Amino acid sequence: MRSVGSQGLVSSAEGLGCMGLTGSYGAADEDESVRTVQRAIELGVTMFDTADHYGAFSGERLLGRALSGRRDAVVVATKFGGAEMDDEGRTIGGANGRPEYVRASVERSLRNLDTDRIDLYYQHRVDPRVPVEETFGALGELVAAGKVRYLGISEVRPDTIVRAHATAPLSAVESEYSLFARDMESNGVLETVRRLGIGFVAYAPLGRGFLTGGVRSADSLAEQDLRRIYPRFQKENLDSNLALVERIGQIAAGLGVSSAQLALAWVLAQGDDIFAIPGTRTRRHLEENVAAASVALDVPTLRALGSLVEDVQLFGDRVSAMDTGIQG
Repeated sequence: MRSVGSQGLVSSAEGLGCMGLTGSYGAADEDESVRTVQRAIELGVTMFDTADHYGAFSGERLLGRALSGRRDAVVVATKFGGAEMDDEGRTIGGANGRPEYVRASVERSLRNLDTDRIDLYYQHRVDPRVPVEETFGALGELVAAGKVRYLGISEVRPDTIVRAHATAPLSAVESEYSLFARDMESNGVLETVRRLGIGFVAYAPLGRGFLTGGVRSADSLAEQDLRRIYPRFQKENLDSNLALVERIGQIAAGLGVSSAQLALAWVLAQGDDIFAIPGTRTRRHLEENVAAASVALDVPTLRALGSLVEDVQLFGDRVSAMDTGIQG
């Protein structure tokens, strides 16, 4: 268990990212997804991270169903504003941070999750048309009203973090972070959250499954798999990027752990203020991932892993051009 920032929120160091539970990375079995969430609770996982945009509300509804009777044992994190949605779940616009949309979004998420409060509420992507102070002014009102307990923001620059935090205190900043995506170390985000006492939540800590060794070619991805739009998964880039997977696999084999466990253990070893939320749709992979929290890496191993990106060139951007809200 670790403190998520300095506002009072506490969670397991490893959570469960719920984006894939409703088919973002290919077909998903809803019953198995529910059982995976419930098994995670049995294993001590307390942070469950979803968003209204995942599955057009179906992700929140599935999580609400899975947490029935278990709600008080967990931290429910969801996000709003990554794309504007109507009440039917249709996407009707880009990122939306208008105060009136914030208020409408939280009411929808509360209904979808079948709960009376959201533990950690993120602005999913910054709206370039709306000052972040206006958005977080509205979010601060939701905290005062008891509908939201703690606040977060996703994929933003350091100056935006500072401005949001000054308006309504942040508990968490969420961004992609892994051995496959380390720009948070050089763009000032990690330095900023640590200076301000904000927790850092690493999504895609397994490189969207790439670091597990389970993705060997672009052709293996289902037609509806969102990874097909990400540059690093394009055939010409993916084939070259496999060199990183091979190196990680070699180190993992020497330690007697899986590549996934090694990659997760590396993220968790970067500081007690860092949380990892790997996603999975099956209990089998969940159990493998959770075991990574018990993998202790010595200094030589951490150094060897840390130098991999310097030794192995990565090809392609980590984000898609469609994700226009990144780093707002």
